[in-house]
Amino acid sequence: MVDRSASIRGPFPPSLDSIISVADRALRALCAPTKASRPLPAAVQAPDLNEAERREAGALMRVNHTGEVAAQALYHGQAFVARSDATRELLLKAAREESDHLAWCETRLTELQSRTSYLNPLWYVGSFAIGALAAAFGDRTSLGFVAETERQVEGHLDQHLARLPPKDVRSRAILEAMRADEMEHGAAAPNLSGREVHRRRQALPRVVP
Repeated sequence: MVDRSASIRGPFPPSLDSIISVADRALRALCAPTKASRPLPAAVQAPDLNEAERREAGALMRVNHTGEVAAQALYHGQAFVARSDATRELLLKAAREESDHLAWCETRLTELQSRTSYLNPLWYVGSFAIGALAAAFGDRTSLGFVAETERQVEGHLDQHLARLPPKDVRSRAILEAMRADEMEHGAAAPNLSGREVHRRRQALPRVVP
């Protein structure tokens, strides 16, 4: 059954303003230099890494950067189809906070003499579509999808924290701060239950790169 919560505003047909906003958010996520609203978590300079450690850390941070691009797209896709203003604002607020993660990862990649992924535009388009699909089932299912996605991201970050070179305290501080934010975003979404919501959420593909 389609969720019909209070303050509902149907997403279709989309207005010209909403389409322009979607395009603007996509260009900002993919093309514009990202500026963080919070300082880089790693205030202490990490010891020099050898070549193997630098490459390993760079590869891990590149994957994390791509994951943040995908997270932005998921939130943008869900917000585009959200039925209630409250849900839309929650999703866009989370996306704005995730932009700090993009900026932090980009900064650390530069320090590691590495780069972002050339496939980020494909990840963005695919993730936007998945987010919109989740939101098409209604706001309750969409928020349940947020909680499930953040749970996956937490596990993904735990794996990368275990794989980072021990000396790379700067990357570690960034990932730990990102993990704390992801836990907060997951907790902000209502704790949904019910077979139908669970079935729909589990049927959607994993989105963590």
